[in-house]
Amino acid sequence: MTKTILNPTSKSAASNDQPAEVIELIRGREKELLAWLAPLVCRQSVTLDMHAIQRIDAAGISALVSLYTCARQAGHRFSVMHPSPRVAEVLKLVGLERILIFHRAAWKNPSRPRLEQSSALGQTAA
Repeated sequence: MTKTILNPTSKSAASNDQPAEVIELIRGREKELLAWLAPLVCRQSVTLDMHAIQRIDAAGISALVSLYTCARQAGHRFSVMHPSPRVAEVLKLVGLERILIFHRAAWKNPSRPRLEQSSALGQTAA
């Protein structure tokens, strides 16, 4: 079972022991994300919705890689979805879009089952 973290940056999320309003995943802010998600990715698969993250630097990228590594070592998945265009571009530039970004696609023929594909594992489930 994969837990999808819908909005890790909302103020309402802060009331649920989630980080408060963070629109940048940069040095100094990555520790919040690691403290919050590292224990979770050790227990279950996680997909992180990053639509509100507008900027990421090397420390943020390192945090995502650390979470991915922790999840894999525990036998789980860690992926991100809905990165902003700027964040998606950075992840692509460093070659992480293939292993971190979760893609969903639907068949054009509505009579066929929906296809979900996680590039984090490269697996397809119908």
